[in-house]
Amino acid sequence: MMRFILRIIGTWLLSMTLILLIMDGTKSLAASNLVITGLGDVWMLVHESSLNWVEQIFGQQGYLQFIWAYGIVPVLSWPGWAVLGLPGLVLIFHGQSRARRR
Repeated sequence: MMRFILRIIGTWLLSMTLILLIMDGTKSLAASNLVITGLGDVWMLVHESSLNWVEQIFGQQGYLQFIWAYGIVPVLSWPGWAVLGLPGLVLIFHGQSRARRR
């Protein structure tokens, strides 16, 4: 059952990765230049109020400000397809049966 859940979550993450890759591809074609959309920009497009809420939560405490500034903000600047794609591949790999891996 756990492997099934890992495969479902991994497939969902890879489908979101494909959507983000297509989005960056169409933007790149329209601009005639390589365009890579960061995870923070995608999050802002999808649900800006939740991004603002998370920023407020991490901005209230001293140690949380450190985590926000040096942990979360750099990840939000990474390409969205890379941030979602790698965990998706890992989850799908770990969700495979042992006999199939061989």
